Amino acid sequence: MHKVTLNNSIILAPDGALLSDIIMQSGGRIAHPCGGKGICKKCLVKVNGKDELSCRYIIRSDITVTFDNEDIISETGADESAEKTENLCLALDIGTTTLALALVSHDTGNIVRAVTRTNPQRVFGADVMSRIEYCSKNGVDLLQRPLIDVINYMIAELGAEGLDMLVSGNVTMLHTFLGVDCSSIGVAPYTPAFLESRTVSGGSLGLNAGEVTTLPSVHSFAGADIVAGMNFVGLPKKGKYNLLVDLGTNAEIVLFDEGSALCTSAAAGPCFEGANISCGMSATEGAVYSYCNKKLQTVGNVPAKGICGTGLVDIIAELVRDGTVDETGYMECDTFPIAEGVEITQADIREYQIAKSAVYSAIVTLIKEKGITFSDIEAMYISGGFSAKINVENAVFTGLLPRELEDRCIAAGNSSLLGTVKLAAEKSDLSQFTRNAVYTDLSRSADFSDLFIKNMKF
Repeated sequence: MHKVTLNNSIILAPDGALLSDIIMQSGGRIAHPCGGKGICKKCLVKVNGKDELSCRYIIRSDITVTFDNEDIISETGADESAEKTENLCLALDIGTTTLALALVSHDTGNIVRAVTRTNPQRVFGADVMSRIEYCSKNGVDLLQRPLIDVINYMIAELGAEGLDMLVSGNVTMLHTFLGVDCSSIGVAPYTPAFLESRTVSGGSLGLNAGEVTTLPSVHSFAGADIVAGMNFVGLPKKGKYNLLVDLGTNAEIVLFDEGSALCTSAAAGPCFEGANISCGMSATEGAVYSYCNKKLQTVGNVPAKGICGTGLVDIIAELVRDGTVDETGYMECDTFPIAEGVEITQADIREYQIAKSAVYSAIVTLIKEKGITFSDIEAMYISGGFSAKINVENAVFTGLLPRELEDRCIAAGNSSLLGTVKLAAEKSDLSQFTRNAVYTDLSRSADFSDLFIKNMKF
């Protein structure tokens, strides 16, 4: 056994152990967006004063390790104005990146208090496919246990032990939460073990809660988070459609009216979470979240450490406007400095082009498939942590969102959490959103393929 000093805490590790595993077991929060493949370079730590990738470092002796614990700043958009009454419940959103838990008063239908935490599963990869791959190789227990532990911590923080809980999230997150093998979602025909709502006792999960009910999903890649989002924004006026764009780790999009819903998922989110960006990072302290006229703002108002999704949109918009980047995405210099130690590269711009084209093209594909026009859409709701700080003008300018809907764009906050809260308060009938819901597979859409190529340019 070797003595490993982790940020002044000492833990014993067997010879040959992987450092990232030891950090995770100790409760340390270091992201591994690439799933431990050693290619993203986001899990750098100091080992005896030297930079090392924790996902590749094998422990062979006593070592001293220092690292920054990541805590993602997530804005839920929740109004925490309700008084604490006797009739209470919990609403939980299990996001791929963050967890949000709200204490809800049944009497008023409002939130008493909400707390957020980083999803501990991020150590297994930034996106759902990384988690599915980990599950297929190692089983679901190692994904479920840290998740339950953090949720129990959040319940204790709210002083809400023993209360019933409603739970939303994407299909993979709900599987891992319930301890159900999700590996079948990762291989054709991508069939989940369940899509329907499930109710279990909190104790059966090791959760300090009463009765636990998960919301229903539509498809493997259109989960309960989208259903909750539709419940939150509500149905449009008769003859109109609402468009919900969830720019989380995966971009999930749904176009719906009072009688139908057309859903899809665009593989774009890891770019907005910083996973594929050279200086990219989540919205943790030091992340550039706003950039205008060479002036930046960071989370926590500290020196810049990297760039999160909203900052990336702003930076690229400015570089295109001033001609540093041309309409094809070409930049003469290989890198452009943003702050000391923080830069944008040509490869980063290409990653953004792929992501923004995927989102925009998916939106247009759904509109074409439905046989409607932009004028038929009552509102476009942007949800997820991304929505709180996004500059819509810059998102439209770079081609992430349609210009035709700019004046109807509404930031919806964490619509998954807020829709779950609304369900707890109003006991809505979610079947109005799920019974006629259809999923569009973009990989089989000729329209999407053509649009994707066309919309790569700025």
